[in-house]
Amino acid sequence: MTQNIESGNFRRQNNNDNDNKSEDDMLRVVACIDGSRSAPAVCDYAAWLSRHIDIPMTLLHVLDEERYPVEPDLTGNIGLGSREQLLTELADLDQKRSKLALEHGHHLLDQAERRVRDTGVSDVIKRQRHGDLTESLLAIENETRVLVMGLHGESSSDRDLHIGSQLETVIRSMHRPILLVPDDYTEPKSAMLAFDGSATAFRSVELLAASPVFRGLPMHIVMIGPETGDRWEHLKKAEAMLADNVGEIHLAIRAGDVEPTLHAYQTEHDIDILVMGAYGHSRIRQFLVGSTTTTMLKTASKPLVILR
Repeated sequence: MTQNIESGNFRRQNNNDNDNKSEDDMLRVVACIDGSRSAPAVCDYAAWLSRHIDIPMTLLHVLDEERYPVEPDLTGNIGLGSREQLLTELADLDQKRSKLALEHGHHLLDQAERRVRDTGVSDVIKRQRHGDLTESLLAIENETRVLVMGLHGESSSDRDLHIGSQLETVIRSMHRPILLVPDDYTEPKSAMLAFDGSATAFRSVELLAASPVFRGLPMHIVMIGPETGDRWEHLKKAEAMLADNVGEIHLAIRAGDVEPTLHAYQTEHDIDILVMGAYGHSRIRQFLVGSTTTTMLKTASKPLVILR
């Protein structure tokens, strides 16, 4: 087992066999952990993915550079005379806080490693970075097959559950599937795809058809809106594309607002994972799809897969 602690760009793992591996062999499930209450579930869901699709796993901890700077910047305070001593003491305190936070991150990674190994995952590495979360994830995007993150941030409490402050930025920036998980783990037994018949939606279907993640699981393909012949044709086309990869397929069209109707269908059929596309690129699509995605993030109580 190797742990990399880095500031700046990531280094690739040294491995004599790497030159003989295909690009797919190099891809990993990346579990992004922190001190939040969802960290154990992030480990469990990432371990499930690693075992289910038989690929290695990376445990990643990113120390926020804004909260814990490596070297405090005091250049704006030059020439304050008698306050120089106080500024030096404050800088020393910041450095001590950063060191303690770094050590805490080591402990989090060690605990996470023990947890995933106990589930049967043998190929796991630990990586730690001091910097921005999104930049850190983008630095290893070409090594990532699926990213696993918690839905709730470190500041969430029993009374005030809210999505992580950097989660939307990560989703908008990454171009890999992201599995967002709640605080408790339940092994997935079924899935549903939020589908609108668009070209983007069919690209999501293509991704699912080529992925082993949902192989053999029952799949519900659900459209929201009026029931028309064209919509049923779109659903049947999606069904045909998925037929050889997933288990039993159920098609449905439901009227209503997107977020509550999807959640109601998921609850009615006790579906474990919801799969949906994310933020569009045009202003109109970004408003419509983006607002829906954000609302789904805030109201999700079960795992949510975001496809880009």
